[in-house]
Amino acid sequence: MLRAVLHHQSRSAPPVYDGDFPDPFVLVTGGRYFAYGTQTGGTNVQVMESADLTSWEHRGDALPELPPWAGRGRTWSPAVLSRADTFVLYYAVRFEAAGRQSISVATGSDPAGPFVDRSSGPLVFQEERGGSIDPSPFVDGDGTAYLLWKSDDNAVGGAPSLWGAPLQPDGLALAGAPVELLRHDAAWEEPLVEAPSLARVTAGTRGSGGVPRNEYVLFYSGGWWESDGYGIGYATGRAPLGPFHKETEDGPWLSTGEGMAGPGGAEVFTDTGGGWRIVFHAWVPPRVGYESGGVRSLWAERLGFADGRPLLS
Repeated sequence: MLRAVLHHQSRSAPPVYDGDFPDPFVLVTGGRYFAYGTQTGGTNVQVMESADLTSWEHRGDALPELPPWAGRGRTWSPAVLSRADTFVLYYAVRFEAAGRQSISVATGSDPAGPFVDRSSGPLVFQEERGGSIDPSPFVDGDGTAYLLWKSDDNAVGGAPSLWGAPLQPDGLALAGAPVELLRHDAAWEEPLVEAPSLARVTAGTRGSGGVPRNEYVLFYSGGWWESDGYGIGYATGRAPLGPFHKETEDGPWLSTGEGMAGPGGAEVFTDTGGGWRIVFHAWVPPRVGYESGGVRSLWAERLGFADGRPLLS
């Protein structure tokens, strides 16, 4: 049964993987789950496989080699789009010549990799906004694919925004100009917003014929990532590129609770049974932050929607 809470939620369930697995993304393919996570140690892109979202097997480095223009040590927030017989990996990486973060793209025939990046430069790089990070693909009901991301303005003392653009059918290039989706403007989000993820849900009906009304729910993270003040918010809109209305202006939708601190980096998807799920990382108190010996562990929760509003179940 869904809990009738529209804005603030917290969790006390343990993580499904208690190692360091930041900025998770889950791809469902072939009846299996593949989770991708930010760099740890010498591994550029972590990848794990599971049959049930509970027990995970490490599959090594999904991206063992970076392109020549990219610098090592800042390979973040990977996400994968399935295209025909190819898998397309988007990830944030250091654009060495500019000294800022950017988004690149790689391809592979196996969801566990290895993916190969043959690019000569970034796919997305908003130099005037401090760079670009946190790519997240989304496929609409008509099959059109989009890419969402964050402009890294806070790296140059600015206020970051979330962006989106349609993708070419093969997923390897943008098919339109970027659109600003959401800005950092709520007090609880200080100093940034990041990590967009989009879901298309049915939110009631419209008209005398009872035509289903689709709504787009844009999840995002706000606050400082290495603190217990980090949290997950959301906005709603009627199209993949908005406009969006921020629903969590007064506080996050999901925040620190018993056994979990600073949840963020969320991604939403449907499981093998067609049900909604949300994955995110969080610290396990009292070790909040890497200097305190903490890690950003992986949580996976069931998700529901009531008239387009998300609810943990």
